[in-house]
Amino acid sequence: MRRNKNTSLDTTVTDFIILGLPHPPNLRTLLFLVFFIIYILTQLGNLLILLTVWADPKLHARPMYILLGVLSFLDMWLSSVIVPRLILDFTPASKSIPFGGCVAQLYFFHFLGSTQCFLYTLMAYDRYLAICQPLRYPQLMNGRLCTILVSGAWVAGSIHGSIQVTLTFRLPYCGPNQIDYFICDIPAVLRLACADTTVNELVTFVDIGVVAASCFVLILLSYANIVHAILKIRTADGRRRAFSTCGSHLTVVTVYYVPCIFIYLRAGSKSPLDGAVAVFYTVVTPLLNPLIYTLRNQEVKSALKRIAAGRGTVNENK
Repeated sequence: MRRNKNTSLDTTVTDFIILGLPHPPNLRTLLFLVFFIIYILTQLGNLLILLTVWADPKLHARPMYILLGVLSFLDMWLSSVIVPRLILDFTPASKSIPFGGCVAQLYFFHFLGSTQCFLYTLMAYDRYLAICQPLRYPQLMNGRLCTILVSGAWVAGSIHGSIQVTLTFRLPYCGPNQIDYFICDIPAVLRLACADTTVNELVTFVDIGVVAASCFVLILLSYANIVHAILKIRTADGRRRAFSTCGSHLTVVTVYYVPCIFIYLRAGSKSPLDGAVAVFYTVVTPLLNPLIYTLRNQEVKSALKRIAAGRGTVNENK
């Protein structure tokens, strides 16, 4: 059992000070520009995919691209919850965040993050059905079922976020109020609690670490079956196309899950690496998604060309 050393204080924390990522003062301007550019590119890239899926009839009628559009939407919001606050750490602005603001950030971070976790699993299942059960795929994964599964992921993510925020902020916080992290997240906030956090750490381990690890294992099992099916394809071109489609997904999943599991299966850890590792799945992954899925997906590139050609024709007629 772990207790904060300041349990004797009778004051109640009304705001927190987010210390941010450790960095040399002379790199502050450079880091501000880097993360600002990353945020802009993340928003524009995911918005482009979202609009492409919505505008192209060949894409938004297929479950794979419905899931991709939802992923882009999640990435835009997840990035907006994390990166603007991170950017402020590299400016002279106050690093203070109201208690309610910290509660909101923790909730939306875990709500959107866990929803994304479930969505990656659904995307792996979709690819498994498409490659291993191609003849039955239209019946096994149709638009209606896809909508139900996506809705379930959103509901499960909301429940997860509510559980985590309730358990975290039911504890008393009486000082200190400095969060040694770049966002309000469970491990960093719990270190400031003036009460026993054993239950919270256990729930964090089970509800986040084990669930994330389980989803990751399910994804790996899906891809093990996919690889087995791909190796049976006789033509080299067919194998190449199948590997290309799944390779992009597996790349993003690895970048997302490995850092996530690293942090939450070590909830009591105070490693200085945690902040740097967390940047990968909170900042880098939302940026990589549109790049990987656009550059490595021929159908998305073709849809972009069709949309551009259509607009060009309209402009010429005007």
